[in-house]
Amino acid sequence: MAEKKRGQPPQHQEREPGLERDMTPRPRAAAPRREGTGKLEGKVAIVTGGDSGIGRAVAIAFAREGAKIVVAYLDEHQDAEETKRLVEEEAGGACLLVAGDVGEEAHCRELVERTVDAFGRLDILVNNAGEQHPQDSIEKISAAQLERTFRTNIFSMFHLTKAALPHLGERAAIVNTTSVTAYKGNPVLLDYSATKGAIVSFTRSLALALAARKIRVNAVAPGPIWTPLIPSTFPADKVAEFGTDVPLGRAGQPDEVASSFLFLASEDASYLTGQVLHPNGGSIVNG
Repeated sequence: MAEKKRGQPPQHQEREPGLERDMTPRPRAAAPRREGTGKLEGKVAIVTGGDSGIGRAVAIAFAREGAKIVVAYLDEHQDAEETKRLVEEEAGGACLLVAGDVGEEAHCRELVERTVDAFGRLDILVNNAGEQHPQDSIEKISAAQLERTFRTNIFSMFHLTKAALPHLGERAAIVNTTSVTAYKGNPVLLDYSATKGAIVSFTRSLALALAARKIRVNAVAPGPIWTPLIPSTFPADKVAEFGTDVPLGRAGQPDEVASSFLFLASEDASYLTGQVLHPNGGSIVNG
């Protein structure tokens, strides 16, 4: 039997990107039932958009498995410091915070340089940073919004992958965040959905391009997940209904998605490349 449908308390944040500390209830970033087993021991991972939401949960999950973490974020400094604290609580995990705009190629180069300077290597790249700006008509999507959404959501993946590649050796892993909207579409997220479709194609093509170098490239396509992106981009009445339209009847929590990233980044997924996992509450997707 499906779960009873459960929405969130009505709420809206005027600031974009949103802040996790202002959400009610706070997203669940780590489930105490999951114990680390050393799957990523000695590895170094960059997680973009790592200050909150899915990125925070991924950073914690990786740290729990022994990885050193670089959290890349825009300007949500207080949320990022909280992520750093949570990462460092995981078996003394190391965490470096790097603020800046991953849509800018120069910053992506700096991000990789600071990672290698701090930790001496790079093994895992999680391209997770993203933004969305709902519009009820394509006529309302300005050229500036279109460029901004593509720059953050997909251009950043090109820039950061290019910068990271000289430091990624055999058995390295790249995991990209796409979305259920890449497969189902969304009438008020035209530009966002378009970037997420591009990420699927980027993932599949990059996997082919890097196979000979023994670098795996995969993606995760979350459904409705309770992150700061939601209250910062939707009105309060839509937030109250968020996630109730999937078969499980509720929005997912970030830690329920992080396990997909952990699997794809670890040797458990050694024979997977060019694939997409779908933690989406039961939505049926094709492609």
